[in-house]
Amino acid sequence: MLLCMGIIFFLSHQPGDALHLPIFPGADKLSHMLAYGVLSATVIFSFSAEARRKKKSLVLTAAVFVPLLFGLSDEYHQSFVAGRNSEFLDLVADGVGGLAVGGLWFFIISE
Repeated sequence: MLLCMGIIFFLSHQPGDALHLPIFPGADKLSHMLAYGVLSATVIFSFSAEARRKKKSLVLTAAVFVPLLFGLSDEYHQSFVAGRNSEFLDLVADGVGGLAVGGLWFFIISE
C-alpha cells in the first residue's frame, strides 16, 4: 500500500510538461481511476484474510476512504508542482476508482 502511495506521489510530483498521457479526452481521469483502483486493492489486501472475511464492511470503508483521502492530499500537493493544478474531477476519478475496486471486492470477490 505504501509503495503504491509512493509511486502516485512520485508521479504527481513531476512537472506538467514531463508527463505524456495518451491524447484522448479523459485520459488523465482514466489514469486516476486506474491508479486509485490499484491503491484500493492494496488497501484491501493489507488486511489479513481473517479480517477481510470477518470485517468486510470495515475493509470496504478503508478501501474507499483511504484512496479518497490520499487523493485529496495528492490534489493539494499537485497545486504546488510547476505546470500542475488540482482538479475536483481528478478527485472524483480517484474516488470512482477506489469505489469500483472496493465494490467489486465486496459484492463479487469476497463472497
